[in-house]
Amino acid sequence: MSLTLHFHPLASYCWKPLIALYENDTPFTPNLVDLGNPAERAALVKLWGIGKFPVLRDDARNETVPESSIIVEYLDRNYRGRTRFIPDDAGRALQTRLRDRFYDLYVHLPMQKIMIDRLRPVDKTDPHGVEEARAQLRTSYAMIEQQMARGGWAMGDDFTLADCAAAPSLFYGNMAEPFGGMHTNLAAYLERLKARPSFVRVLKEAEPYFQMVPKER
Repeated sequence: MSLTLHFHPLASYCWKPLIALYENDTPFTPNLVDLGNPAERAALVKLWGIGKFPVLRDDARNETVPESSIIVEYLDRNYRGRTRFIPDDAGRALQTRLRDRFYDLYVHLPMQKIMIDRLRPVDKTDPHGVEEARAQLRTSYAMIEQQMARGGWAMGDDFTLADCAAAPSLFYGNMAEPFGGMHTNLAAYLERLKARPSFVRVLKEAEPYFQMVPKER
């Protein structure tokens, strides 16, 4: 196969390109990377000097593509399928990228702040930083609650890059800072995402690793 995705099934940012690949049944070779294994980490660093996954390698085009959003857009441009992740209309394309950045920066990052803090020794935790992250999530949840009042997907009727970003952000976000009973539109959107066959597959593959998700102390 031309495409190889270097990733880990539990890693939230890896879910975004996995969803895109599964949406269009795009053939690829999965390469699970254990960052705790020095040889596997070194091989990833050789591909992408930052040493973070996901990284897509396309041997047919001799391209190495890092970063989840860029991978999805690369697939949309070079391996198109029935699901288009970036609309052809320039205005909607811009809004789709904005929603993608919103989910990455204002849901995903604060969620990770909370989760990572749970892994720290008790005397090394950052309560102030965690409370800031929780406040950011609550603000983001309120915005999404309004956006999803009409149902559907992040950009309306079409499943896009924005939904690929929303799925891991909201799935883990609800663990870090639960939605609560006031965010019914948000909760319904997450349920629609969890029922999407591509995301069902991602969750099933991640399930054996869920015991590694840090629990609240």
